[in-house]
Parts: sequence; C-alpha cells; structure tokens
Amino acid sequence: MQVQRGYLIAAAAALVLPACASTSIASTTRDPVEVTTTTAAPTTTTTIAPTTTTSTTTTTTTSTTTTEPAPTTTTIPVNKIPVPVADPPIVAVGQGNGDDTLRAEQRLLELGFWIDEADGRYNLTTTQAVMAFQKFYGLETDGVLGAETAAAMTAVTERPHGRADAGTLVEIDKGKQVLMFVIEGRTEWILNASSGSEIAYVEPDQNTPGEVQTGDSVTRNGLHDVYRQRAEGWWEGDLGSIYRPKYFTGGIAVHGSNHVPDYPASHGCVRVSVPAMDWIWETGIMPLDTPVWVHEGA
Repeated sequence: MQVQRGYLIAAAAALVLPACASTSIASTTRDPVEVTTTTAAPTTTTTIAPTTTTSTTTTTTTSTTTTEPAPTTTTIPVNKIPVPVADPPIVAVGQGNGDDTLRAEQRLLELGFWIDEADGRYNLTTTQAVMAFQKFYGLETDGVLGAETAAAMTAVTERPHGRADAGTLVEIDKGKQVLMFVIEGRTEWILNASSGSEIAYVEPDQNTPGEVQTGDSVTRNGLHDVYRQRAEGWWEGDLGSIYRPKYFTGGIAVHGSNHVPDYPASHGCVRVSVPAMDWIWETGIMPLDTPVWVHEGA
C-alpha cells in the first residue's frame, strides 16, 4: 500500500504521557511521502502531403493523422523481491548451536530479520529474530526454531515487507508486533517489538515520590516524527528504566528493554532488544526527524 499524503494523522487530539516519559512534549507529525504514477499519453503523428497546382489541374491531398500507443513498461514494485527456497532445507534446531543454526541465521538475514551476527550461536538476537519471523507469518511465537518454523523459513519465496512501499521511515505494525525499517520503499529490516498493552494503569511515579502516573498504555496510531532522543544508556523514566530512547510522539519512544515478549506489554512505548537499540544508534538508521508510522496491520 502506498503511503498517501494526509492519509495518516495522530490518533489522539490530546497527548497523554505514557509510562516511559518524564516530561510532556507535544507530538510532531509528518505527512507521508506521496507517490504519483504517471502514464504517458499516446503520441500523435501528423503527415501532410504536399499540394500541387498547375494551370489546368489542381490536386490537393488532405492530411492524415495516425495515433500510436506509447510503449508500455512493466515495473516490479520495490517491495516485491523474490528469494529462492532454502536448499538444503532449514533444520529444526530448537535453540541449539552449530552449523545448522548458522544456516538458519543466514536465512533470517537474507529475509531481512535483524540479527547482530550470524555465528551459529542461538543467542538473544537469534531468538528475537526467530520470534519476529514467527509473528510475521502467524506461527507460534516462542522464539524456538521448531519443525513448523523451519519448514516455513525454508519455503519463503518473497522477501517479507510492510505496508509502506515508498519513502524512508520506521513502520510499526501493532497487529504483527514488529518494527520495520523501510529504506526508499524497500523493507530492509524487521525487528521483534512489543508495543502498548492498552491496559489502563495507575502506578507510582518513579521520579516523584508520592505522585502517581495514570494512562491507557496505548501506542498511538498515525504518522509521527522522531523529535527527541537520549544517547546515554539506561535512565529512569516515570514508570521504569528505559534504554537509549528515541521519542516520536509525546512521551512515547522506541527504546531498548530487557523484556521484549511475543505480545504487547509496554505502557505505550515500543520495546526492542538492547542489542537492537545499540545497533539503531550505531548505524544511524533512525535519526531525528525520521517519520514513524504506527498502524494496526492488515
């Protein structure tokens, strides 16, 4: 689906700070990238025959017009990227280490599921990548490379992608519970994520003794921008510790967490793993002013 200008807006007119915020800052929105498809009109060729005049006979030939259709070009959508079936097939390794795990990690990277390193060790980022794959394809999301997951990973024939097919942005699919980096219309990376639980809360304020924080734990839909960030490591938000946050609306941020489960669990922020958050900072893939599109999925 193309992201059309003006199609997406912030989901709430009034901003309510989620748990991971410490100050109230208004959200920033950005129109999506508008893509216009232009079809060339048919070309018209006009041939005019000469007019010949003599003293006795006048011959006049009228002009003729022919219309020739413009050549057609078939363009493959930028997100429709074929991939070969894995051969030999991916092996169900559970959470074991070894050469078969290395092949599975390489396959995940080929499909765009982020791992810090393909080294044959079934570590945290391998588990997170397998969970992101399982979420994306509607499998049991346990982070374990079992028979069903291995078979699905083997059989994929098209690189998975989000809904955005234009522009450079972060796309957060709350239905699938994944975060995607879209670069010039192509979904380059998919990360496991956990957004707001949408369960109302009343909890003590970690930064102001005696005060309480209340909210709805909602990650607001719409098109936003990264407008504030903290490059330092862990710091205390009003409702708990967060890691190197990048805020995109009010007090809602993408940030690192030691707990990124297979379900929406946050107070409104979008959690990714700590190694993933370090990678985001080190690569500069999510600078200030980056559009962030949050939606419910298909």
